Amino acid sequence: MVVVNDSKKVLIADDSAFMRKLISEIISSHPSLEVVGTARNGQEAVDKARLLKPDVMTLDIEMPVLNGLEALQQIMRDNPLPIIMLSSTTKDGAENTIRAMEYGAVDFITKPGGAISLNLRESEKVIIEKVLDASQIDMVKILPRRASAVTPSPTVAATGTKLTVSQKRLFVPPTEGALPRSAVKQFMIIGTSTGGPRALQQVLVSLPGNIGVPILIVQHMPAGFTKSLADRLNSLCSITVKEAENGELIEKNTAYIAPGGKHMKVARIGVSFAIRLDDQDAPRMGHRPAVDVLLESVSELPELQFVTAIMTGMGHDGLQGMKILKEHCTTFTIAESEETAVVYGMPRAIQEAGLADISADVQDIGKLLIEQVKS
Repeated sequence: MVVVNDSKKVLIADDSAFMRKLISEIISSHPSLEVVGTARNGQEAVDKARLLKPDVMTLDIEMPVLNGLEALQQIMRDNPLPIIMLSSTTKDGAENTIRAMEYGAVDFITKPGGAISLNLRESEKVIIEKVLDASQIDMVKILPRRASAVTPSPTVAATGTKLTVSQKRLFVPPTEGALPRSAVKQFMIIGTSTGGPRALQQVLVSLPGNIGVPILIVQHMPAGFTKSLADRLNSLCSITVKEAENGELIEKNTAYIAPGGKHMKVARIGVSFAIRLDDQDAPRMGHRPAVDVLLESVSELPELQFVTAIMTGMGHDGLQGMKILKEHCTTFTIAESEETAVVYGMPRAIQEAGLADISADVQDIGKLLIEQVKS
């Protein structure tokens, strides 16, 4: 009798012997996952990815010979496969993680206690879930989009063969009477998870600086990483992109990304609207921020109109909130198509529930958002 092994093959790359052993034990504890090899540095990771042909790989950012970003780029060029980055929560670690997502990494896992972390055991469930999810991802959906994801935005100018990013104005909190905020009658809302940073970049760079509405974004991401994501997007986009701050008044032509670890809500302040951040309410389906919480919050503002997009991500965060929003407010909803969603979970839930007004490829979502705002 022939025994068929359906386990997903996993390669682990980390310069710490302790971390290699710990992550191997965690992953091997699941019957559907098999650790087929480990690598001590970036060059070994590149070589073993070619030799062992794993289904998924975990890759530390800080490694000798080749660092994680260098190894990632080489693997994506020569032997693409789903890669999950292992990152510290330092500022540099967060910035490198965001850059890794641009280069083709599908997700990341944080090291709760630093480079050598005994606390990693606390993340066992998350690690196994992310590795399993990543092993199902079709890299064909990612690789063609990488070229367009790094296409120069209107704020990027070509000088010879070198691209330079033009200086963006820093976000300045509004002063009293600076803007007739009562003119804000429409909001744009985007919800996303796995694969979201790259999808967000593709959508946001297509929006003009004078889009005329505020944009509220929930990207499932832990604390410490959303600030780096916002800063990176701000350097590429014509609109202003920032991590949301509690109590700030909401402005047009600005995208607010919910901070990791905090739900984002909207409150009416006289004729204006303000951000409310909440780290006391429990996570929804394991997520804080959650798309559901934001959508439920804005559903209490029936005088506003909403243009919404639910993009790539596991699970169905956004489904219940969208049902409530559709009941109370005028809403046009875009669900990312199965053809381009890295993980067709969140948009599938919206589509199958009949809540999507249209299903669209990620490269078309920006254009559709603009059209709906103008209409």
